[in-house]
Order: sequence, then C-alpha cells, then structure tokens
Amino acid sequence: MDPARYRELFLTEARDHLIVINQALIALEHVPSNGGAGRESVDELFRAVHTVKGMSGVMGYDAVGALSHAMETLLARVRAGEEALDGEQVSLLFDAADALEHAVEASASAHPQSANPSALDVASLVDRLQGRREVARDRERASPMLLLPPGEGVAVHVHLEPGTLLPGARAQLVVARARSLGTVVAVVPDEAAMLGDGFDGTFALRLAAACDEARIISALSAAGYVREVRVVDDAPREGQASENARPRGEVAAVGDGDAGERFEAAWGSDALKAPLQRYVRIDLRRLDHLMTLAGELMIVRGRLAQRAARHGDPVLEDAVGEASRLISELQEGVLGGRMVPVWQVFDRFPRVVRDAARSLGKEVEFVVEGREIELDRALLEQVADPLVHLLRNAVDHGIESPEVRVAAGKRPAGRLTLSATRERSAVVIRVQDDGRGVNRAKVLAKARALGMVDAERERLEDDELLRVISRAGFSTADRVTELSGRGVGIDAVLSRVRALGGLVDLRSTDGAGTSFSLRLPVTLAVIPALLARVGDESYAVPLTHVTESLQLARGCVRTVRGREVIVIREEVLPLLHLRDIVGLPARDVASSHVVMLSLADRRAGLVVDQLLGQEEIVVKPFDAVRGAASCFNGATIMSDGSAALILEASSLL
Repeated sequence: MDPARYRELFLTEARDHLIVINQALIALEHVPSNGGAGRESVDELFRAVHTVKGMSGVMGYDAVGALSHAMETLLARVRAGEEALDGEQVSLLFDAADALEHAVEASASAHPQSANPSALDVASLVDRLQGRREVARDRERASPMLLLPPGEGVAVHVHLEPGTLLPGARAQLVVARARSLGTVVAVVPDEAAMLGDGFDGTFALRLAAACDEARIISALSAAGYVREVRVVDDAPREGQASENARPRGEVAAVGDGDAGERFEAAWGSDALKAPLQRYVRIDLRRLDHLMTLAGELMIVRGRLAQRAARHGDPVLEDAVGEASRLISELQEGVLGGRMVPVWQVFDRFPRVVRDAARSLGKEVEFVVEGREIELDRALLEQVADPLVHLLRNAVDHGIESPEVRVAAGKRPAGRLTLSATRERSAVVIRVQDDGRGVNRAKVLAKARALGMVDAERERLEDDELLRVISRAGFSTADRVTELSGRGVGIDAVLSRVRALGGLVDLRSTDGAGTSFSLRLPVTLAVIPALLARVGDESYAVPLTHVTESLQLARGCVRTVRGREVIVIREEVLPLLHLRDIVGLPARDVASSHVVMLSLADRRAGLVVDQLLGQEEIVVKPFDAVRGAASCFNGATIMSDGSAALILEASSLL
C-alpha cells in the first residue's frame, strides 16, 4: 500500500490536531497543570500529541513520530502526577509544537526533495524534552521485568499509558495484534488476570514470528495508548543466566517496518472504522465542481420555465415545477456541504495573538464569539489572511503597553474580541479592541504630507480615515517591525474583502478602541440579486445591499451643491445614474426606477431604466478588460441565455 495516497488525509488530520495542541498550550500558560482546568488542558494536549504520533507511525514519518513521542512522554509524566509543568516547560512545549508543525508539513510534502531539511531535524528538541525525564526513565528501566517461561521466540514487554481506560481490554487488543504476526507462546499475566482490578497496564508476552523487531514494535504500538514496547532477547547464553535479559531496542509508534503492513494494523481495526461511518472528507474541488453543475442546472431551470409558460401545457408546467423544486433542493444541499463554522479558521488565531503580544511585551485577553456561524469554506479560507493582519494591527497599534493602560485608568491587559454574527444574507466578522484608537492627528498629518487630503482639512471622519490608511504603502509607524510598518496591512485587507464582494467598515474612538467590521456574503457561488436594465443591457445588483426600490418621479429629484439628490422620508440621499457609470447617454428620469443601496451607514439611490425582478444568480468570475469600469465583480447567465454583469455596490458608495 502506498502511503502517498493518504498524504492529504494525514495533513488535514494533523493540522486539526496542531490547532488543538496550540490552544491547550495557551490555556496552560494561565492555569496550573495540576488544577481542574489545567488537568483538562493537559489531557487534551496529550490526546492530540498521541494521535499525531500514531498517525506518523502509520505513515512512516520518523521526525514527526520522534518529536511527538518525546512530547507525549513528558506529558504522560505530568498526567501521572510525577512532574508539574512550569513556565519553562510550557515554553519548551511551544517550541516543540512549532517544530512539530514544520515537521508535519515537510514530511507530507508532495515533493520531499524540495522540503526544508532543517524542518526534519528534531534531534535537539527531542534531547531537550528527554532531558527532563532521564532520571525517572533510568529508574523505570532498572525496575525488574516480568519473567516469561523459556521457549521459542522473543520476549516483548509492553507498558500502556498511565490512566488508560479499560487497560485489560487494551492489553488484549495488543495481544491480538501480536497473534496477527505469529504465535504467542505465553502471556504474563494471563489474559484472564488482565481483566482484574489489579492490572496496572504492564505485561509481557513471548512471540514466535518471522518478522524483525521494528515490525513488532510498529504493529503493537498501533493498538493505541501504548506507552512503550520493548523487544528483549532473553535466550540463555554461555556464562549468562536467562533472567539477565538484554534489551534489543526501544521504539514507540515510530519504526521502519513495511508501510503497507502499518496501514493494515492502524487503519484496518474495527475500533477505527466506527467514526468513518458518519463523516467523510471530500476534496473541495469536487464540491466546487458540484456547485458549478448545480449552477448550470439553475440556469437551465429558468429557460425551461420560460418555455413552459409559452406553451401553456399544464402537464409540462407541473413537470418543470417539480424539476425546479428538485434543482433548488440540490443546490441548497451542495451549498450546505460547502458551509463550515467559522471556528475552523478562528481557532488558529489565539496562537497568533499570543505570539504577537509576547513579542511586544503586552498583555492581551483574546475573546472569540460566534464560533458556530457558518460561511462558505472557500470564502472563509480567503478571509483568514485579512483577519491575521487586523489582529496583529490591533495588538501592535491599538492595545497599549500595561504601564500606559494603567496610567490611563485601564486594566493592564487589553481586550481583543473576534466575533462573527449573521445579518440578513451576510456574515459580519468584527475585530475590536479597547486600546488607544487610531491616532487621527498623526494620520491626518501624514495624509497632508502625501497630498492625499486638502491642507485645510482639520479632521478625518471614520470613512475618510479608512480610505487614507488603506492607501497602498501608507504607514504611520516610526520603524519597521516584524508585525507592521511596511504599509501593506489595511490595504491588503480592503483589497481581499472587496474582491470577495464584501465591505470593510471602521469605527474608532480616541482612548476607547477601534473596530473593523468585515461584511461578507455567505457564499460566492449563488446569491440573490435584483435584475435591472439600462438601454439594451442587463445588470445584477446583490440583494445584500438593496433596501428598497421605487418609481422615480421628476419632482423627487433635487440638486444640492451641483449634485442630484432624492428626498425620501425626510432623508436626503445622493443619486447615482447607472447610465453614467456604464457610459450610456443620459435620458429623462420620469419613467426610471431607483434602487436604494445601503452599506453600513452610507446610503444612495441607483437610477436604472427598468426593473426585471429578483432571481438567484450563479456568480461567474471574470477578468475585466483594460480600461473597463471597476464596479463589476463578476457576471451571470440569465434565464433567457443572455449575460449580465454583477455590480459591486461597495465601489459605488
């Protein structure tokens, strides 16, 4: 069996466990390991490391296995109460977690020859981790071993993990795996005694098998919750008694045995089949393909409905209606398969915030809210980098040092909140801190110097502030650090979010903090839209930004400071003409319609010739030609087969 076939599965599983490892370590920084919450974090950390160790043994990734085994052994002693974690040890485990992540990526690289060799060099970290248990380990090895009756084969001594649930059943599983390799001549204590209350998880067996030591160790370790497997040559030699057993080697879950056999041992057991019956991992490209097909079916559905309406055949109309319902359910099902809770990305960020705060000598309380809000997986992955920029920006520029905060009457630790909420057909992700706020005077001075605003301007409002700080290359940092100062952060955030059809909003209060809100569509594949026409051309306006539409009468339009506005319910709103935007000649507005657009606190009316109705449209990305208007972010195929451009409302206001 070729392990390369399972490389992606290993990477996906390992990355999930690495997130758990980092979260548990962050929790351990704030609570003692022997307390209630601390014990839970240690247990969670141990289970994640142990799983990575077992998976690496199956794949034959020795560097990952050696490092995870060393981490696991240290954690096992902590769980057993033989050792307590101090700050230095937690820092060591953080270093080990970083090295483990690099080793995972390098080991599972699709091109091993191009992987960074240093990522697989874990010997120094393994030595540091093992250095904390040398004395205890020597004491364990010096303890008397279980004596087996003489006979054919080698002696195999097994120690289960301390605290293993149902150790007798687990030991019998190890014995069963030994029998799959050859003949088990003897077991001490016997299998009946293993099920007794006094069994401590230590036992020995004599195995007669035509396989090498590494194969035995790998197969038995794959049973799970096995702390140590030792193969001992206890055959009597000249001048040496049989009880003077000589250890031949020691490995745990990492061996050089046949990869196919390791897969048979680890993935073929009944114990590991049960979780796979309910959940299955699917390549995202397959879901993308299904979504594309569902979108094409929606287009065909519209064309069929139009043809059926022309024929006036009730039977045909019923069949088309039923097909339309099934296509809608299919589209919703495929879309639901792409939806994932935001915690799958949010859970990466506590480590980002922790490292940024430590590098700057700041104290930060990081809070995550709305973890279960769902978003299209492809969109969620695209927004991960912008969120990293915003979080680091908040720690670096927003939250003050403990001394400054105390002097200002605040708590020493700043509060940084990452939240997700559902609003209509959009998801709003907000990064908010209780720091100093954006230094408007400093930003204004830099903007004046660069000629970005008038020299007479005395203050920047929030929307103007966002436009200035998101200018490519703009930065007020006095020096370049690892976190900021290069003028690429907010610019990258705004560009990425707008490319996703979203909007960025900024709110800042001097001395009280800053809030960045990212308003995103739930999915990029299918969106509800209002279809409008100017001249012979059709356009789609996402309903996310539409509040209402109305007939435009001549008396409603007024002119203020040379600009057309409309008064609705005593509110004066600017008017935009879609004809002007797309370069068509102007026409009398008496028979026109106006679509009211709203983005955060900004509102405007978009004048169009005709409204065609609402539809769910399939978004087709496109590369605009040079010189084309920048207010379009895609296209769609309408039910009559014609194309319509999709307006990016955030670029109009």
